[in-house]
Amino acid sequence: MAVKRLIHFLRNIFLDFCVLSSLHPECEYIFQLARDEQRCLREITDLGNLSNCLPVWDSVVCWPRAAVGETIHLPCPAVFSVIKNNTGIVSRNCTAGGWSHPFPAYHEACSVEDEIPEESYFATVKLIYTVGYGASLLSLSVAVAILLLFRRLHCARNYIHMQLFFTFILKSVAVFIKDATLFSSDDTDHCTLSTAACKASVVLCHYCVMTNFFWLLVEAVYLNFLLVSAFPRSRRCLWSFALLGWGFPLVCIILWICSRLYFEDTECWDINEDSPYWWIIKGPIVVSIGVNFFLFMNIIRILVQKLNPRLIQFNNSSQYRYRNQSNTTNPCWSVFNFSPIHSLWELSGRSAWRIVG
Repeated sequence: MAVKRLIHFLRNIFLDFCVLSSLHPECEYIFQLARDEQRCLREITDLGNLSNCLPVWDSVVCWPRAAVGETIHLPCPAVFSVIKNNTGIVSRNCTAGGWSHPFPAYHEACSVEDEIPEESYFATVKLIYTVGYGASLLSLSVAVAILLLFRRLHCARNYIHMQLFFTFILKSVAVFIKDATLFSSDDTDHCTLSTAACKASVVLCHYCVMTNFFWLLVEAVYLNFLLVSAFPRSRRCLWSFALLGWGFPLVCIILWICSRLYFEDTECWDINEDSPYWWIIKGPIVVSIGVNFFLFMNIIRILVQKLNPRLIQFNNSSQYRYRNQSNTTNPCWSVFNFSPIHSLWELSGRSAWRIVG
């Protein structure tokens, strides 16, 4: 009973990590338990009946063989380090009737709470980010509808803004699709799940994240052109921006899909920690963040230079134009500052706040 309660607790802890990460990195620990179990079972098979107490796997620890009257002491399993650093010791006696029960119990020796709340932290965090993404989806949809309905707002600048809004909308939708696929049932084995729908939801999430970064880059490029010179009103430029914002991420995603299919077609394609192919997606994103930051600093430099009357003599019309352009760029500054940093944190290794990549 205690072991079942312990496994249930570990499952809840791992599900917490499922929500707090864009994907489920806790699977490494579950796979480690599976490897330990297989190693223990092989040892049992190889040794045969050489002693009174054979090696045994109790779903958490592999107990080695022992003679009658011997007491085996083992440290808390490494999987408990997910919760906190544990230095406890668990013991078992080898008796004539076989192994005794572990003492003290795992939840006592390894500082695991005996009672597990029915409403876990997992459900709370999932509710918070679901409400947040839902509100974002609604507000952005209203903003896009306004930009589409009023013809006076139809211009190159607002066209680019709409594309950026669309990427945030798609990112929210991708999160809901991923949750519906991966967490549709509490009985779903998230770590060994390997279906076409699961992989498609992961691919969609990665693509939406990439388009979000590259439309931020398009915003920065456009604002630089807008401040430096009269931006040419050519559809070719808008098509070039569309290819950069939508096309280039698609190429990267296709290359990543091919690499996973041929070289690393495991589970749900969501474990990328040690995968060199992960850089097909992460590399361009990191580069776009660096370029975006450089362009952002250049925008600040241009505005400070052009709006400072002690540096440049302005006539009224040019001063008004630059002030108007500076007001145009103001709403995007916070986006350049915080969105790349937040999203890069989402993509980094094991950070607990990688909520939805």
